Amino acid sequence: MNARIRATFADAGVRGWLHAVALDAPESTVDIDADTVVPMASVYKLPLLVGFCRLVDEGELDPRERLTLDPSTRTPGPTGVSLMADPVTMSLRDLAVSMMAVSDNAAADALLDVVGLDRLAELLQSFGLQQTWVRRGTAANLVDLQRRTGMDDPDAALAVLADNNRTTPTGVYEAANASATTPSDMTLLLRRLWTGELLSAAQTDFAKATMRRQIFQHRLASGFPHDSIRVAGKTGTFGALRHEVGVVTLPAGDAYAVAVFTLTARSDWRQPRADATIGLAAQLAVNLLR
Repeated sequence: MNARIRATFADAGVRGWLHAVALDAPESTVDIDADTVVPMASVYKLPLLVGFCRLVDEGELDPRERLTLDPSTRTPGPTGVSLMADPVTMSLRDLAVSMMAVSDNAAADALLDVVGLDRLAELLQSFGLQQTWVRRGTAANLVDLQRRTGMDDPDAALAVLADNNRTTPTGVYEAANASATTPSDMTLLLRRLWTGELLSAAQTDFAKATMRRQIFQHRLASGFPHDSIRVAGKTGTFGALRHEVGVVTLPAGDAYAVAVFTLTARSDWRQPRADATIGLAAQLAVNLLR
């Protein structure tokens, strides 16, 4: 079956990394180079969510605290608060929901500023994530891309990255230069979150419900196209990187943590076959574990 998953990646023209684990039998896993450190793009918003929830549990943050995000300073992006023309005031917990539901860059950077990079790093270590680090948020990532492409604004830098007739700028897809993780670290985080090891019951329920609100159905969920199957996930997209991690719960209640990371041969924004391959690979892995 591992060979079939590898063939699925090859047929779609992607390099793929995968880890899947049964939540009630963690010794049962599917592993496709699952300990490889990969730039995680917006998947970083998942460990940020769990870190935020832990700080709420510890009384360091009030989830009802309100922040105002001004269009002149907030992070650009294609969804959420990033699109708004006027100042937007939201609670921290609503920022977390927008960050996860629509991968809102502005909400994520605002929440990361509140949590802090150093504090988040401490939390990730305490969660047992030995190969996961969040180096910076999206705004700083765009600044780094501008530097590497020689462009003076984010849109121009992203256009360079999406141009298949140009050589990819040095270092863009190197884990050492980015927020990064491994598929096995992400399934460990998901398993510990789902089994209640990391957070209080209230914050565990909040994190799970928030992940279930993600609107994107073209990757992980595409492999499980049935209303009776629940998928709670977080996507990540940056140039040729296309990922999703999440928990798949079958009608009988058995659940599986799955992390699929890919690097495509091209950088086009729309790559439906590559996206669907994430769902197919996840489906094959879950079927193997059942």
